[in-house]
Amino acid sequence: MKPFDYARPASLAEASALLASGESRLLAGGMTLLPVLKQRLADPDRLVDLSAIAAIAGITCGADSLTIGAMTRHVEVATGLVAVLPALAALAGGIGDQAVRNRGTIGGSIANSDPAADYPAAVLGLGATIVTDRREIPADDFFRGLFETALDPAEIIVAVRFPIPAAAGYAKFESPASRFALVGVFVAQTASGVRVAVTGAGPCVFRQAAFERALEAEFDANALNGIPVDPRGLNADLHAEADYRAHLISVMAKRAVARAKEFARGA
Repeated sequence: MKPFDYARPASLAEASALLASGESRLLAGGMTLLPVLKQRLADPDRLVDLSAIAAIAGITCGADSLTIGAMTRHVEVATGLVAVLPALAALAGGIGDQAVRNRGTIGGSIANSDPAADYPAAVLGLGATIVTDRREIPADDFFRGLFETALDPAEIIVAVRFPIPAAAGYAKFESPASRFALVGVFVAQTASGVRVAVTGAGPCVFRQAAFERALEAEFDANALNGIPVDPRGLNADLHAEADYRAHLISVMAKRAVARAKEFARGA
């Protein structure tokens, strides 16, 4: 790891100015960035730590939506949304281990667009809106590919706004060592229809349109029986082949639907 400067701005304006000058990288929870620096896969001149900007942390609940500040840690989502959006709370509670949940942030997670991260499935599955210091980006336009998003180089995520669904559930088949998703599926009944988002299976999170159509007709796990999942384009690595990931998409989607129905009943 090469030497770098460290800045901890107190405002978004200060952070933006620092980010625009020189080769700077934002530091949120550091759960991804610090290992990247240790492996010398990135060598910024400066780290801009967002932890002192209180305005971009915390959870605000409205009648039909909730807003989560970018610097809100996983543990806060896991414990603070059990009654409001239990599927998202359960997802956050299954990220990594306790140390990761105590440090990692929602903004840092989605900005990285890791193909095996959990939060992108919820963001896309719920049709959330990513709020930055410049604009608002719909989830369908945000995730572009492997570690690639719609963010401009000096753009900062401020918050994520989630509509509150009629029902939602998440299920993942995780790596036993890291708890990353080999395949994770988030299913939601929203005001605009059923949405099904898959993480862990491809280069980045994606929607499963055939499942959405079937669940729109009947919101039941059995509605997914017999719908094929094409393995072409899916990830294949030492953890799982593409064919196995295709199989897991169906299995996890059915579990996610079952959990959504349980949450809707208040179970």
